[in-house]
Amino acid sequence: MADKFREELKDLNDQVLAQGAFAYGMLSNSMTALQDRDTELAGRVYAQRAELAERNIAIEAAALRLIALYQPMARDLRSIICALRMNVALFRIGRYGKDIARLVDEVSVNPQIGNLMGLPHMADLVCAMIDDALRAYRTEDITPIEGMSRRDDVVDNLRYAIFRESVTYMVEDPKNIARCIDYVMIARYLERCGDYACDIAEQVCYMVTGNRVEVK
Repeated sequence: MADKFREELKDLNDQVLAQGAFAYGMLSNSMTALQDRDTELAGRVYAQRAELAERNIAIEAAALRLIALYQPMARDLRSIICALRMNVALFRIGRYGKDIARLVDEVSVNPQIGNLMGLPHMADLVCAMIDDALRAYRTEDITPIEGMSRRDDVVDNLRYAIFRESVTYMVEDPKNIARCIDYVMIARYLERCGDYACDIAEQVCYMVTGNRVEVK
C-alpha cells in the first residue's frame, strides 16, 4: 500500500510540474506573440485554454483521490495540499496568458507606443519568478525562492510605472487611449501572475519546512 501511495504521489507531483510548464509556456508565448505581432502564435495560445482546464481538473481529481484512499498525514498531506493550491495558481497563470493572447489581434494592428512601455521586461521578471518557484517545488529546495517578496515589489512598481506612462500618452493624444488601456490591462495580468508565483512559493515553503510564511 505504501509503495502504491508513493507512486501515485510522485505521479501527482509530475502532473503539477507538467501543468507548470504548460502554464508558463502560455504566458511566455503570449508575450512573444505580443512583441512580434504574431497573431498565429496568439491563436495557438488562446486555443490551449481547453487543455489547461482539463489538466487542472485531472490534478484536482488525483489529489482528492490520494486524500480519500490513503488519509495521508504530516509531510505527505502537506505535499498534496501544496499540489492542490499550486494547481489553482498555475491555472490562473495560464488563463492570464490566454487573456494576453486575446489582445494581440487588437494591439498588432496599431503602432506600438513606447516600445510596449516595458511590458516585455516586466514579463521576463514574472516568468523568472514562476520558473524559480517551480524549480523549488521540483527540487524541494527553497533557495530559489528566497527574496521573492523583493522581486514582487519590483514587478508591482513596474505596473504602476506603466500605468503612469499610459496616462501620459492618453492625455497627449486620445487616439492612444484604446492601446494604452490594453497595455494597462496586460501589466495588471502580469502583476497578478507575479502574485501567483509568490503564492506557489508560500506553498512550497510550507510543504518543505512545515512553516507558513507570507511572500507578498
